[in-house]
Amino acid sequence: MGRIMNVLAIETATTACAIGLRTGSGAEVTRVLDNERRHTEVLVPGITEILAECGLAPHDIDRVVVDIGPGLFTGLRVGIATAIGLSEGLGVGLVGVTSLELLARGAHEGGVRGALVSAVDGRRGEVFVQTFTLGDTVEPAGEPAVAVARDVVIEWATNGAAVTFTGDGVDRYRGDFNAVPNGALFAQAVPPVTAALGLGASRATQASISPLYLREADAVANFTTRTRPQ
Repeated sequence: MGRIMNVLAIETATTACAIGLRTGSGAEVTRVLDNERRHTEVLVPGITEILAECGLAPHDIDRVVVDIGPGLFTGLRVGIATAIGLSEGLGVGLVGVTSLELLARGAHEGGVRGALVSAVDGRRGEVFVQTFTLGDTVEPAGEPAVAVARDVVIEWATNGAAVTFTGDGVDRYRGDFNAVPNGALFAQAVPPVTAALGLGASRATQASISPLYLREADAVANFTTRTRPQ
């Protein structure tokens, strides 16, 4: 894989809209643009501003990385469509990462070790969850799933294993997750853009990406996924 110079990361899986840019000089700039689900209004102007702040133009981007979910349907559509548009328009590589692995990597960088459950708020009383094992590396210990928050709490409260919970799904149901006697909370409301930048620079580009929907209603409402040559 060739050296990646300038990597743009797009994060729209939750109510927040965030972006990040890693430049060829090694500098990283990240920014939460909005926390009120105004992804459509703030994303493209935010990208323009962060590029200008770093003295770059759109054609200087070498790779685009985007959170493909799971997460809120509208936000994912905006982020993925923007990432695909930039990738196709600029002729650069595209990488998709998941919100749950970003949370796990953010916790790992924050010093968390052992079992970790990433939980993204899915509304409707549900959370999108995945379990990871954090040691020298971050390894998935299960597949992404949709679950009732209380069921996740009961599972970990009864199995007795030590665990850390993280994500905006934990924030939404903090009282429940706090009740797990063997549990700890690691605060992360937004999947970290810094983790996306790292993965986007190191992973191979993908010929196509599509949203990771874990509920039938969201999948039925899916938009057509476009592809581009690597």
